[in-house]
Amino acid sequence: MNTHRPVIVGVGHCCQDTLCTVERYPPEDGSTHILAIDDSQGGGAVATALVAAARLGATARIMCHLGDDAVGDKILGGFEASHVDTALVRRIPGGRSSTSYVMVDPATGTRTKFPYRDALPPLEFTQAQRAAIAEADALHLDGTQYPNALNAARIAREAGTLVSLDGCSRQPEQALNLALAGMADILIMNAAYPFIVSGQTDRADALRFMAASGRARVVMMTAGQDGVYAWTGSGMRHYPAFPVAAVDTTGAGDVFHGAFLVRYLETRDTSESIRFAQAASALKCAMPGGRAGIPTREALNVFLEAH
Repeated sequence: MNTHRPVIVGVGHCCQDTLCTVERYPPEDGSTHILAIDDSQGGGAVATALVAAARLGATARIMCHLGDDAVGDKILGGFEASHVDTALVRRIPGGRSSTSYVMVDPATGTRTKFPYRDALPPLEFTQAQRAAIAEADALHLDGTQYPNALNAARIAREAGTLVSLDGCSRQPEQALNLALAGMADILIMNAAYPFIVSGQTDRADALRFMAASGRARVVMMTAGQDGVYAWTGSGMRHYPAFPVAAVDTTGAGDVFHGAFLVRYLETRDTSESIRFAQAASALKCAMPGGRAGIPTREALNVFLEAH
């Protein structure tokens, strides 16, 4: 049995979420009542993936810049409370950290986001940061800050560290998207990314194109309640989602990424890792916010045994 505790370093989007549960999402120029407000949970694709990975048994380390503002304090505190290593975080004097306002419709469990992305400087990639990437089992990226992601991927490739990319943030120039995606060993995309980047209209053709465009050994797209579609090399395979009554889907994809990486690093079994990640994502959706519902390893194992 593999007893190694996976080490995952993340470079990507970190923010603080303000979750507003509304009566219903209003039409343009309309209004609705906010029923509840929760500003206690952090967000961001890589950030939440790392929190999930840490909760499920990995050693997780975040590499980012934050402002020295109150929002940055909350983001940092959220990482530390979730046992994500923050030694490689740098606070930028006078900087404003990223924040996001999320409107949650309780009738559908869907959310509408209004993010503010920071204008903080790119990472310098110090010797300590380079060493952390080289010593990790995996580097997880989301491409939000493209220069950071590309430079981190190059460092990882040189060191032989596995590169995982959350295909969610896109550049206007498709050549840039393909360059970053082409450096990933694990390429997991949202439902829109493979179509837009490949220019294909058929799901299988889009996944085939993305698989042929780089070195990825794992290529798939997550499609919410429709489950996961993975390219196997000989064709496309569908993994249905676990049926759950979703309260809030915020962060579901991010949790999937973190959980998939943990199990994949433990087993190198793609199908088992997908099921593991789908279960983690399903359990997350039972609670509001991107992080409160992330299960422990014990709770996830109980769920898998029951399904």
